[in-house]
Amino acid sequence: MSVIEMDSKIKELRELRRMADELTGEIEAIQDEIKAELAARSVDTLAGTDWRVTWKNVTSNRLDSTALKKEMPEIAARFMKQTTARRFVLA
Repeated sequence: MSVIEMDSKIKELRELRRMADELTGEIEAIQDEIKAELAARSVDTLAGTDWRVTWKNVTSNRLDSTALKKEMPEIAARFMKQTTARRFVLA
């Protein structure tokens, strides 16, 4: 791929990312409006003709790896798993 082609692809990627950010903002704004309506009605579920929306608390239990490393570093080290990934960055 030539430098000119690469420049074109980078410009296209930047524009698509800008559009995605804009859409994400619009999506979050609409979700916030719906959440506000659920809160105003004091309900956690609403349903319509072909949709249902819920906004409920979800409880989960997760391992606090920082505390484990602090309290029991030898055990934490035994269960560590190293992974490698490639990161794509456009600056």
